[in-house]
Amino acid sequence: MKVIILGTAWPYRGGLTAFNERLAREYQALGAEVEVVTFTLQYPSLLFPGKTQYSTEPAPEGLRIRRMLNAINPLSWWRTGRYIRRQRPDLLITKFWLPFMAPALGTVNRVARRGVGARISILDNLIPHEHRVGDQAFARYFVGSVDGMVAMSRSVLEDADQFDPRHCKPRAFCPHPLYDHYGATLPRAEARRLLGLAPEGRYAIFFGFIRDYKGLDLLLEAMADSRLAALGVKLIVAGEFYGNPAPYMEQIERLGIADRLVMLTDFIPDSEVNRCFCAADLVVQPYKSATQSGVTQIAFHFVRPMVVTNVGGLPETVPDGQVGFVVPPEAGAIANAMARFYDEGWQQRLEAGVAEERKKYAWSRMTDTISQLAGEIQSTSKP
Repeated sequence: MKVIILGTAWPYRGGLTAFNERLAREYQALGAEVEVVTFTLQYPSLLFPGKTQYSTEPAPEGLRIRRMLNAINPLSWWRTGRYIRRQRPDLLITKFWLPFMAPALGTVNRVARRGVGARISILDNLIPHEHRVGDQAFARYFVGSVDGMVAMSRSVLEDADQFDPRHCKPRAFCPHPLYDHYGATLPRAEARRLLGLAPEGRYAIFFGFIRDYKGLDLLLEAMADSRLAALGVKLIVAGEFYGNPAPYMEQIERLGIADRLVMLTDFIPDSEVNRCFCAADLVVQPYKSATQSGVTQIAFHFVRPMVVTNVGGLPETVPDGQVGFVVPPEAGAIANAMARFYDEGWQQRLEAGVAEERKKYAWSRMTDTISQLAGEIQSTSKP
């Protein structure tokens, strides 16, 4: 079997890269011939809100990665599509996360069509968290370019109805698999030493790019709760600002919580993710909107209980009272859950629940779902 994955990969950084490279390795383990086709230019610098798009890590060993797609150069879209068509893969898997990418990715899929067994997209989002002019039209263009879709949250599966209301294209749900490639679990004291923290104490963590919809402002308000101060709870903020940090800094000063925060606001390289999660007792995802979250799957890997908000697909993967707490996206509710976790001794119970629940998120489940969808596509396309 020949598989081409179209999307973000090294030398780019972040969760999209991590997903695509991990999926490629899963197919390699199944004996497939795998290539990842990625960008020569992903975002123009003016449109990228972070410090850099590029990884400081070495190239991943054993993966075939070809850089040839320029997100804003139509000539490269045609070249990439023709290249994939000549390779004649059994599967072309496109990771879709942002309507801005729809013209490039959708055109590649269309040009490659006659050389591909099945064109399947794994959808992060169809309707983005931060809306822009043209989102609907772009997303519709992309949906029209694939044969089937896998959504990683049921809310995204429902969103697909807006773009394929007659269910012409087969679709399936498969939860986000476990991010199990960020290294070994470290003893809590060792992880804290590596971060320069005291070995004792109570630490929660907010992890990932800091964007408005992720609700860090709600978590900062929660941290001002007197119960959390009395319990000695501190917060690790680990991730790069995608936007102006000034409002958050002003909020921290206004709330008087700076001495209870550990601000690690540079991009966290893959090799240091384990120390961040293993230093914490609790992972907090105070999102105002969401589909699914890779952060949840990192927490599962390192067996860390979670507090998440009841938005998008987060409650689907964090059963309330079993692996964490699900609360409304409100500062008071987040503070209540955190205080309950520390004050009522929930840590061991929830860690046991996380260890059991994580068994559901094997990567084989994703590849099996894609195979089933490809079979359905191929059977319906026969004359």
